[in-house]
Amino acid sequence: MIVVLKPNITKKEEAAVLRGIRRLGYEPRVLRGVERTVIGAIGDERKHHTLETLTAVFPQVESVTPIQKRFKLVSREAHRGNSTITLPNGTVIGGKKFVVMAGPCSVEGEKQLLTTAHAVKQAGATVLRGGAFKPRTSPYEFQGLGEKGLKLLAKARKETGLAVITELLSEQHAEMVAEYADILQIGARNAQNFQLLIAAAKTGRPVLLKRGLSMKIDEWLLAGEYVLAHDNANLMFCERGIRTFETYTRNTLDLSTVPIIKKESHCPIVIDPSQGAGKADLVAAMSKGAAAMGADALLIEVHPNPAEAWSDGAQQLTLEGFAKLMGELQPFIAAAGRD
Repeated sequence: MIVVLKPNITKKEEAAVLRGIRRLGYEPRVLRGVERTVIGAIGDERKHHTLETLTAVFPQVESVTPIQKRFKLVSREAHRGNSTITLPNGTVIGGKKFVVMAGPCSVEGEKQLLTTAHAVKQAGATVLRGGAFKPRTSPYEFQGLGEKGLKLLAKARKETGLAVITELLSEQHAEMVAEYADILQIGARNAQNFQLLIAAAKTGRPVLLKRGLSMKIDEWLLAGEYVLAHDNANLMFCERGIRTFETYTRNTLDLSTVPIIKKESHCPIVIDPSQGAGKADLVAAMSKGAAAMGADALLIEVHPNPAEAWSDGAQQLTLEGFAKLMGELQPFIAAAGRD
């Protein structure tokens, strides 16, 4: 970091700042100019406390400027090219081919899941999504089938060849969920549950990290850093809408995250238009926008009969609606230079 001191300070005031920098784990290098004294603080910003608080602690400090991103491992500084994630069924996320993950919000039963799985595969999806453990706002709403739901997802994978993504809610379930799933999803409510992120990383499974409800992008990137910092290189970010003052939609889907994540990180970026809009009639438009902007994949909720869904029926596409969308996506995918 670069620490700039105010003009006309005393030697004693300068020495106090130098001591403060050393206490925070950095080695100061003093550069004296005609009007300003600049201190270069040498150290790994991932391992030490931030120096930005110096402006509050020492009135003689004019400014502090970081010269190294705090999210070191997920950043372009660490890896200039685009990272890709290869799933057991051959699906590559982050490569030339655009990927669609689709399935019901909740696994409700064998018939519902297998019907959906076969339909989304026929339409062109290569990954099956489905919630076995559901984080619900109310404790009285359906919480998922648990391990029974995981076993149904595994059966659907065996029948269709689709890879499986499902949400991990608890550290104690990490190994069990990883046994059945090909991708572990960390939901918005747990996006800064750092011990859960570490547990997910240690399973070795690819991790899809959703953006938190009120999460700034740098906080999101730093949360992703926990996965890579624990020896799991298979991380993807998922924008699923943030909470704003707007009430017309369930959330505000921030499609600007596509170019931002592409600029800041080498990890794939996935868009969830179902959670983002909360309304099925908006999913197609948001999906097309995400594809055209260069997203690597979509995560779409699909149900045989959304009116009877046990959770979030209003945002789930019908099987016919999903097949129609997959056909309409082609020119937008091509416009972004993808297959």
